[in-house]
Amino acid sequence: MTEAGNGAKRRIDNVAFVASASEEAEAAKRRLSHLYGSSPPEMADAIVALGGDGFMLTAAHRFMNSGKPIYGMHRGTVGFLMNEFRLEGLMERLERAEVTRIRPLQMTTTGRDGTVAEARAFNEVALWRQTYQAAKLRISIDGRERLEELVCDGLIVATPAGSTAYNFSAHGPIIPLGAPLLALTPISPFRPRRWRGALVPDHAEIVVEALDTGKRPVGAAADHTEIRDVVRVAVRQDRASEALLMFDGDHGWEERILAEQFQY
Repeated sequence: MTEAGNGAKRRIDNVAFVASASEEAEAAKRRLSHLYGSSPPEMADAIVALGGDGFMLTAAHRFMNSGKPIYGMHRGTVGFLMNEFRLEGLMERLERAEVTRIRPLQMTTTGRDGTVAEARAFNEVALWRQTYQAAKLRISIDGRERLEELVCDGLIVATPAGSTAYNFSAHGPIIPLGAPLLALTPISPFRPRRWRGALVPDHAEIVVEALDTGKRPVGAAADHTEIRDVVRVAVRQDRASEALLMFDGDHGWEERILAEQFQY
């Protein structure tokens, strides 16, 4: 969902600058802070995140549910989630930026020792084999078994926001941002050979059970949070949480996702 489009303006008086650990991002933070001043994040009207997509995800987790919109500027390696870096005209860009609300996935894992853990992901939840042997996974959607046994290197559950990332590299579909869907994409599937994934409603609960884990251990990750030796992973959208991302109106996220599908 987007807000403040069509040229609408919001008032931005105070900005907080946060940067990745790279020298390039830190230098940009110093220059921008000198030009515009920098407030503590809790007092800012907007957060400007300087880095790449990985740092933007970190910022989204950090400021989740804070009500603070995050405007990324590209000072890293990958910048799909970032706006173009420019020193001039920042306040005007912030006031005219489109705001996109994204909701994370909630991953709940059960370990081989019975330990239960939770983590959230704005991009994807991924399962993967921990040894040289392929994983064996059973997939259920809303309590109904859909795939009795998937032999593969792993499995990705991707949001629309994450569909252009790891999911896309595994030949999963790109999902328009407003689509109420999640992508279920296998990584190097071996059996069944013809299964290439599925699109499921974003309100569904996806449960993946790892089979024969004594011989074929499986790990899981929600964005940057990694958990090893899992036997069960449940994934659903966390409708009580959100992050607010800002994009320049002339190159918004919907346009980026559409353009990405015509790259060759």
